[in-house]
Amino acid sequence: MKNLYLSAIGITVGSALLYSCAGSNSNGDENTETVNSAEYSQASPVEINLLTNHIQNNDAAYIPSQCYTKTVGIDNKVHNPCFSCHTQGVVPNYIDDSAFQMEYDFRTYSRTNRWTNLFKDRTAAVEKISDADILSYVRNSNYFDEEGNITLAETLANVPVEWDYNGDGSWNGYTPDCYFNFDEQGFDQGPNNQDTGWRAFAYTPFLGTFWPTNGSTDDVIIRLPESMRKTTDEQYSRDVYHLNLSIVEAMITRRNVGIPQTDETLYGEDLNRNGSLDLATEVVYDWAPTEGRYMSYVGLAKTLQANGSLHLAAGLYPEGTEFLHTVRYIDVTDDGATQLSERIKELRYAKKTSWNTYSQLYNAALGEELEVAQFPDRLRTILGNAETGMINGLGWTYQGFIESQNGALRPQNFEESMNCIGCHSGLSVTTDSSFAFPRKLGADQFQAGWYHWSQKNLTGLPEPKYADGTWQYTEYLTQNQSANEFRNNDEVIAKFFNEDGTLKVEEVETLHGDIGHLLNPSAERALLLNKAYKVIVDEQSYIYGRDAHVKPVTTSWDIVPIDEKTGVESPIIRN
Repeated sequence: MKNLYLSAIGITVGSALLYSCAGSNSNGDENTETVNSAEYSQASPVEINLLTNHIQNNDAAYIPSQCYTKTVGIDNKVHNPCFSCHTQGVVPNYIDDSAFQMEYDFRTYSRTNRWTNLFKDRTAAVEKISDADILSYVRNSNYFDEEGNITLAETLANVPVEWDYNGDGSWNGYTPDCYFNFDEQGFDQGPNNQDTGWRAFAYTPFLGTFWPTNGSTDDVIIRLPESMRKTTDEQYSRDVYHLNLSIVEAMITRRNVGIPQTDETLYGEDLNRNGSLDLATEVVYDWAPTEGRYMSYVGLAKTLQANGSLHLAAGLYPEGTEFLHTVRYIDVTDDGATQLSERIKELRYAKKTSWNTYSQLYNAALGEELEVAQFPDRLRTILGNAETGMINGLGWTYQGFIESQNGALRPQNFEESMNCIGCHSGLSVTTDSSFAFPRKLGADQFQAGWYHWSQKNLTGLPEPKYADGTWQYTEYLTQNQSANEFRNNDEVIAKFFNEDGTLKVEEVETLHGDIGHLLNPSAERALLLNKAYKVIVDEQSYIYGRDAHVKPVTTSWDIVPIDEKTGVESPIIRN
């Protein structure tokens, strides 16, 4: 099958998807490297209307701003940040979009970069915000009130009319219910000291934009469906839940997962795959149905799996899986260290609501490729709304809340929510549409990788490697010569690169043993990027871009030339 580079969204939604990658200037034309920032210097607050699915600015808002980056600089040096997202998928991700490392195939409409916030100069606005003011702001929670109640949940209990998309007087989307009160095993505890089902996990942040040095801290929390937290007699059991989480981890990461010593006879499942029910200290990944090798959940989930109402397969989460992802500012401690802020920029939620088999995913990818061939200039159609979320066509629904002008969290409108879908469907690098959980830390790390960044930060974590032994972050620095797609992170460039563009050996050696050496920004940079983002909040101009920067981004196309190449001669494939 030739270049299956489009996802299952085609069958479900019936429209072309993967127009989300852009290449860049291949001829080093200096005229295209400059931007008239004055044109974008004035902005008026955007009027938010949550009750409609009307798009105000960008019909292709599912294409990230990073995809408009010019990969060839004015010095004719080729940069390839594209390899991090566009590669060859691992089955059942049948997407091969590695060709986008060499060229990109924007539609006529989407060749125009409508993320015009990239071209704004925020210098004057940022200078008006003091360090003390921005620190006070980011340390003030907009998730909890003074009594520890979840503010947004209380608001949604009596949903404002302007948020009630279907007009039924109630909120039909996700209501926040995580208390960010994690114990020594990463389980979230509610006010009644009972498990909420949410469990925090630590992971190596995905390449580029997701690094704190580029403007945001974040975390990701997982929750499996209630059935996977219960015994066969339908009683809640943390032990059962822990085992099922470990089994899901093994299926997603396709590796053995260490567990506390467990008596397999209690669950009737050979977790360590040694042919007998005994004491297990790991869940052994051994799933090859065509060879007669299967795996199973435990507890009530084992029963449901047996009768076909709950599913298990490598590279796929069971239906009912939920993720919660907070994107935050960068707090700065008195000694200059950086950490997650109390204030949340975005609260992102995802739930897997349906199951697709390998065959269904394969056939859907074929159908998508056919549609692109038949309708090469058609934009993608995305279903959903601000209240119940956006559908990605792969069985997941995504919903987001973002800061309002007064700093409180509000639902994202339709156009703002489209921003989530482009990366969470149609990318070869994802595992069942996810980024973080496949990168979870293993049993050899603190709390076996089950912890929140507020319990232990990034400092001291070893640099991850690809399957072939290549250092992931070092490879990104080598290929891109910067720490982000826009190549405007001067702090990392000065720290890690020599004047000739080669990496500083001593800095890379430190990185191998401590990713915080690269990922954590200085206090000065953290405060500057906090202020830059606060300007966007004040404007409510998210539909024009939500990337934190002060000076205009000069490495981004305003209009991508037809048939533009990236300058990359052959794709880099890393899995």
